Amino acid sequence: MVGQVARAMTDNDEAKSRSDRPGVGSDPTRDATVAEVEVEETFLDVIDEGRRRLSRRTVPLLATGAVGGVDVGTGVLGLLLVESMTDNPLLGGLAFSIGFIALTLARSELFTEDFLIPVSTVIARQARLRMLARLWIGTLAANLAGGWLFTWFVMRGYPSLDATAIKSGAFYVNLHFGLRAFSLAVIGGAVITLMTWMQHGTKSTGTRIIPAITAAFLLAAGKLNHAIVNSLLMFAALHTGHAPFGYLDWAKTAGFAALGNIVGGVGLVTALRVLQVPHKVAEERANPAVGVPISDHRRVDTPGD
Repeated sequence: MVGQVARAMTDNDEAKSRSDRPGVGSDPTRDATVAEVEVEETFLDVIDEGRRRLSRRTVPLLATGAVGGVDVGTGVLGLLLVESMTDNPLLGGLAFSIGFIALTLARSELFTEDFLIPVSTVIARQARLRMLARLWIGTLAANLAGGWLFTWFVMRGYPSLDATAIKSGAFYVNLHFGLRAFSLAVIGGAVITLMTWMQHGTKSTGTRIIPAITAAFLLAAGKLNHAIVNSLLMFAALHTGHAPFGYLDWAKTAGFAALGNIVGGVGLVTALRVLQVPHKVAEERANPAVGVPISDHRRVDTPGD
């Protein structure tokens, strides 16, 4: 008798549990059991990080970008050293990952790392578009300045790397401006933006290193057309004084790469990640940061020195 009662209670609990399960097509805004919780948490973490980055004053912004160029320069040094000894692009790609590990652990930034985070923040109306433009321009200029200086020291310290540097830098110039160059730039932008998303999906420093190594390997070993990476390699070649191209060629090549990087990073990764959680985007947009709406004059977001 007692066993029958226990079984009946168990059956009732199971039936109740089944009745509580969400139906097909349930709305994640009303039923959290069908929500993409991990994606939503990552998206909100990205928004918070974006507000922090976009609020930087000018000097910290430029300093962060400059050390980002230096950090990637350490990867360029590793790549040139290994390729000069082995002539193996796969091993060179692994050595290049040193630079992206430094980016991750030292908390510096690349221009292309600012596709996902600040763009999502602007879409969510937690920052103004002009703040994004300021961040992009400042970080890009500082990345290039820091990278140019660091590669100058590299080529002065390692004259034996001249031939390898010229070969590596000339590769990107010789891509010219066709479909192949643009495709490699789109992939490059998508790869590094995916790296940024994966790193924000975990709080573990050790785990964050994995996407850094993966993205760096693909960029270098796959010779993807990345505006900052190809610039530093072209700078290294130019510093030798024997490069078969000049700074005008560099500017055209890097500018074309940056365009493709934006298409890949913003169009293929950021936009789709935002579309994964439309209700969270709507919630954020319904509660914009102070000063973001055009008619809101409570604060003017114009970070100064």
